[in-house]
Amino acid sequence: MRFTKMQGAGNDYIYLNGFEKLPADLSALSRRMSDRHFGIGADGIVVIMPSDHCDFRMRMFNADGTEAEMCGNASRCIGKYVYDKGLTSKTLLTLETLAGIKHLILDVKNGTVNRVSVDMGNPILSAPKIPVNTSLSEIISYPLEIENNTFNITCVSMGNPHTVIFLNEMERYDLHHIGALIEHHELFPKRTNVEFVEILSPDHLKMRVWERGTGETLACGTGACASLVAAVLNGKANRKAVLHLLGGNLDIEWNEKNDRVYMTGEAVTVFEGEWNNNI
Repeated sequence: MRFTKMQGAGNDYIYLNGFEKLPADLSALSRRMSDRHFGIGADGIVVIMPSDHCDFRMRMFNADGTEAEMCGNASRCIGKYVYDKGLTSKTLLTLETLAGIKHLILDVKNGTVNRVSVDMGNPILSAPKIPVNTSLSEIISYPLEIENNTFNITCVSMGNPHTVIFLNEMERYDLHHIGALIEHHELFPKRTNVEFVEILSPDHLKMRVWERGTGETLACGTGACASLVAAVLNGKANRKAVLHLLGGNLDIEWNEKNDRVYMTGEAVTVFEGEWNNNI
């Protein structure tokens, strides 16, 4: 079975051609392939499939085998994958995901895709739709007690749930410990991704992310989008900013006219190979 390892801002996934025959248990496959010691090593797998009403459809599985709604960085890499491999000649693509239809704009140079912009859609702020177990309609700067600390959280869904926390000098905190506790907190019936954000300026935000089902990763596209939305809601940032993640930078804009969030960044092919299904 052929595979392609790709990364966007360090958010690395294993990409599989779903137009070809694949193992039935994709959850188990993701656990095996994603293992960084006994497998290929990745944040999960992404399967590119045919769609009845879009150009392509994506399914993605975290490293622990759970299926996620979508991933912004992965969607950018899908745009590069399908164009560079000749599955399409279009530079404007529609992508079916469990979080709805996403629109990709491909920046092609010398016959290959360099950067991809994704229309991530409208942020969801309604607590029941994120979802969050609360009687409040929205969660903006809500005090959440975690052990001996109180964190003001803002919750946003970009098709998947995010909890954003603003910190000064985030290196002072054990983000792995805090992220795991919040991911599994009773407030979040479907668990949550957790973003830790330090405001460098209204146009530059530093972010680290604890991804649901994976742990800390070098980047998260939907998390970067949610972080900018949360920063704007809390009066901390402009509607267009650079998000500085461990794996690189993402340009994020929350458009005031149409309320949609746009993400732009690199998509990089790391290597290709063949996987023995019996491993």
